[in-house]
Amino acid sequence: MKKYLILMVLFIMTPSLVLAYSERIILGGENIGIKITPPGVMIIGFYRVNGEFPKSSQELKIGDYIIKVGDKEINTIDDLTTNIEKEEQNGLVDITIKRDNELLNTTITLTEVDGLLKSGLYVKDGITGLGTITYIDPETNIYGALGHEIQESSSSKRVEVKEGFIFESIVESIRKSVEGRAGEKNASYKTNHLLGDIHNNTQKGIYGIYSETKEDNTIEVANINDIKLGPAEIYTVLEGNKKEKYEIEITSINEKNKIKNFYFTVTDNKLIKKAGGIIQGMSGSPITQNNKIIGAVTHVVVEEPIKGYGIFIRNMLEEGDKIKNNQ
Repeated sequence: MKKYLILMVLFIMTPSLVLAYSERIILGGENIGIKITPPGVMIIGFYRVNGEFPKSSQELKIGDYIIKVGDKEINTIDDLTTNIEKEEQNGLVDITIKRDNELLNTTITLTEVDGLLKSGLYVKDGITGLGTITYIDPETNIYGALGHEIQESSSSKRVEVKEGFIFESIVESIRKSVEGRAGEKNASYKTNHLLGDIHNNTQKGIYGIYSETKEDNTIEVANINDIKLGPAEIYTVLEGNKKEKYEIEITSINEKNKIKNFYFTVTDNKLIKKAGGIIQGMSGSPITQNNKIIGAVTHVVVEEPIKGYGIFIRNMLEEGDKIKNNQ
């Protein structure tokens, strides 16, 4: 059997949860910039100091968040380095980390090399990127985008959200997909033009409250049994901020998967010529069929980039509606 590499292009329902999303929603397709600030500084890897990994690396894990040095709260890498220098005693510093939903106290070991203190930790204090907005619920202002989670690239860990925003971005060029390599949108960010905040980064996408003025036109939400094999359309931006429609073919449907709910092939020669098929940054591009929104692009098949996967729109709406239930 031929194997394919799948590349990202970022629940159990309790009886008491009441779903209240709209049956008509505003169709997305616009390119967005994304910025997430996690709860502290994320550990993304380890390096050797004087030929050895520090002892503290045995207790720490990739994906841990350093939230305190001593009793000082940590939000940025500058906070981390400044307070390590202040709190260090005999090569040791007490820290507090967040791992999953648990807070743990531990100690990191420092080594002085050429007058600099080395921790052996690679860290990151924020994530930026781009994607595509899928929908806006006109009744709640809740939006959904991407159709998959945002991961930190070097650790493949889902990024927790302390604070996050989406903002306008303009597509300036396209690097085409070719067999074995996914292409990408190259875009400029307009960080002063905020479109909304980010509340949740989930397996089914990012969600928050859309703050811009909304258009009046809405589209009907398809039921899962409305979705059929055959022609459908993707809405996305490949140049500037111009949203366009491109033809695809739904070739299989999987109701049991959490996010890879249907498989499709790009049939639009204009999209193939311009982008080579599906590219990174297209995640979240809404998919319609028979004048209803059925889902969004989530993944590209790298070895055959005219093929990709999509998530059912109702799966995204159910996840996004949890914001309203938690407010």
